[in-house]
Amino acid sequence: MANKGLKDLKQQVEGAAQDAVTAAGAAAQQVVDQATEAGQKAMDQVAKSTQETIDKSANQASESFSGFGKKLGLLK
Repeated sequence: MANKGLKDLKQQVEGAAQDAVTAAGAAAQQVVDQATEAGQKAMDQVAKSTQETIDKSANQASESFSGFGKKLGLLK
């Protein structure tokens, strides 16, 4: 009888340990997912900022060229 009780206890402990490992794995995956999402948001912001800088630079260059062309009489 005592042997059966120990066997049941062992199964309960093993089940609890497996549940703990599963929960820890799920928590770790959630951290990885959140970090990945944060990294993606940061990269999106960098891309957006870079594109805005390129657009501003292109507009400034176009305006400068247009002004230069007008001064030389090449553009009206």
